[in-house]
Amino acid sequence: MANIYKNAGFALSTTNLTTVYTVPTDRTAIVKSIQINNDDASAIQTEISVTDSSASATYKIYHKDLAADTTDNGVVAPLVLESGDIVKIQVATANKIEGMISYLEIFDEKSA
Repeated sequence: MANIYKNAGFALSTTNLTTVYTVPTDRTAIVKSIQINNDDASAIQTEISVTDSSASATYKIYHKDLAADTTDNGVVAPLVLESGDIVKIQVATANKIEGMISYLEIFDEKSA
């Protein structure tokens, strides 16, 4: 198995549920952090959800009014995701929330 440490930035320009990361085929991902920054002068409702592709279900993992001029981590412990799982974020105000998701991708071994 190969390991690749990665990060992906996001700037939410809409209030729609927005995909910020999808685990590629034949990989497992361990999300270390989802740093969320509110650079606005007022609190903004922020939600993070994970779609579990193997269960065909979406679960909310973070729901908070993110205080003005603050940064928060959307996960409190490493989050293990399987191939096809999706991390999505939705905010109440567009163009105010941005951040970075940091993760480790592990290539799944193929059985012989």
